[in-house]
Formats: sequence, C-alpha cells, structure tokens
Amino acid sequence: MQQLLEKLAGLQSQFINFIRIAIFIVMAWIGGLKVCQYEADGIVPFVTNSPFMSFFYANSGKTAIDENGVTGEANKGKEVAEYKLHKNPEGKMVAANIEWHKQNNTYTFSYGLGAFICLIGLLTLLGIWSPKIGLIGGLLTFGMSIVTLSFLITTPEVYVPNLGGDMPTPNYGFPYLSGAGRLVLKDIIMSAGGLIAASDAARRLLAKNK
Repeated sequence: MQQLLEKLAGLQSQFINFIRIAIFIVMAWIGGLKVCQYEADGIVPFVTNSPFMSFFYANSGKTAIDENGVTGEANKGKEVAEYKLHKNPEGKMVAANIEWHKQNNTYTFSYGLGAFICLIGLLTLLGIWSPKIGLIGGLLTFGMSIVTLSFLITTPEVYVPNLGGDMPTPNYGFPYLSGAGRLVLKDIIMSAGGLIAASDAARRLLAKNK
C-alpha cells in the first residue's frame, strides 16, 4: 500500500497533464460538432434564454401561438417562446425549421462558438509545454464552464417538464434534471479541471521567476 501511495503521489504532474488532455478532447470534439446542424439547433434553448448570449440570436425573446400543440397539449393555442416551435429532434431534418434557424443566426453563431471552444481546448493542451499559454487556457476553461453552469438557472429545458399523460407526472421541475440538465451539471467537473490546470501553470511560472 505504501508503494502505491508513493507512486500515485509521484505521478501528480502527469495526472494534471492528463486533465489538460481530457479538456482538449472534450473541447475539440464538442467544439468541432458545432459545425453540424443538429448540434447548432440543440444549443438554441441555452443561448436564447441566457442573459449573456441571447443577443447573438435575431429571434431571442420572440413568442408565437402554438396552434398545433407542438410543445404539448397543455400549450395548444397558447403563446410560447418562438424557438420551441422550431426544434429539430436530433437526426431529423425539417426544412422550415432549418430556414427559421438560418434567419435566427443559429448556424453562424454556432460556427464561431465552436471555433472558440476548440481554441480554449488547444490553449489548455499547450499548457503541458508552455505555462503562460496553459494559464490562459485553464482560466478560459473555468470561465466558459461558469457560463455553461448558469444555464441551470436560465434554461427551462434543463429540468423535466410536466407534459401530462395517462397519469400525473410525479417528478418535474427543479431539482429533476433532464438529459440536457445532466450534461450541463457535469461542467462543474470541467470548471475544477480548468482551475487545477491554471493553478499548476501559475506554480510553474512562479518557480521560473525565482
């Protein structure tokens, strides 16, 4: 057991580099997917409800009448957020919805966001060799994660909705996370990883200046 403890303690710097590699993989993969239609459509609820990002979209804040109950029978004939009427399920292509997203700047914004996310991942990865660059990457990773975690407050879709059915829905709203909400919550791990990477980079920079 003593040998195992000593081995693990001695590998700390390699484990921190593994954090950098892991952040890069996540950022590059998810950022790269932002060029895909389904991924760009999927982030619309997060962006349009965010006080920090909604201005990027042309249709943020707009509402429309849900004439056909697209958002649920309970909302049929009621006014809802316009974006909810133009959701494309992953793997499904609806021409009218795609046209709406083009007018909304959904795809243009997604391309830019994807490039930025990939850049953050690359900066964090380069921290293995350059503490100055790694410091920036780690702090940006932390900052981006905080923005993402704010979706837990601003985005209704992160919680299970009450859509009714043959019997009452027993678990909905806070704290019952939907699939989207569970993905968002995981970013708290990314925020911790960013801070660890930044802290290690700062330690190495201070050591160089001594």
